[in-house]
Amino acid sequence: MIGYLEGTLLHKTEDTLLINVGGVGYKVRVPTHVAAEAGAVGATVRLFIHTYVRENEISLYGFRTEEELNLFELLLGVSGIGPKVAITCLSTLDPVTITNAIVNDQADLLTRIPGIGKRTAQRIVLDLKNKVETTGLDLLPAATTDSDAIEALTALGYSIQEAQHALQGLPPDLPLEDKIFRALQRLAE
Repeated sequence: MIGYLEGTLLHKTEDTLLINVGGVGYKVRVPTHVAAEAGAVGATVRLFIHTYVRENEISLYGFRTEEELNLFELLLGVSGIGPKVAITCLSTLDPVTITNAIVNDQADLLTRIPGIGKRTAQRIVLDLKNKVETTGLDLLPAATTDSDAIEALTALGYSIQEAQHALQGLPPDLPLEDKIFRALQRLAE
């Protein structure tokens, strides 16, 4: 099994990277934010890898941090969640938001992910709540107010990515109302 790759970026798309490692090109599927942050062709790329093996397919899924990889693997353990839906989850919401949604029983936030309906979101929360808490993923640095603020901003019509971007860098101890107010100011710029 491949667990980690470090090499030179040969090509990238919105959700895949082609990485040259010792003369071998590995095509790795990644969350969209990982592809966006990968840099230009020729840059050095370091990814934690999940090797997905099926009867007629071997696929590699790459992540910038072990926490992202662990969350991806936990999502794969939920009935009805395959690697494509799991990678979509991590492309749509950051690991902190997903973890907070699971820990705080906010299945509604997870339904905003393409391919995740109400039942699947409830199953994710039910199946992963104890697993997330015992693995320490719930200790990721973010206040639960981030999830609430994202929910409020998306209710106002902003995309999840816009909401996350607007909330980046705000003090974690800021009250919910102030977070929403500052995020709206940033979005208006």
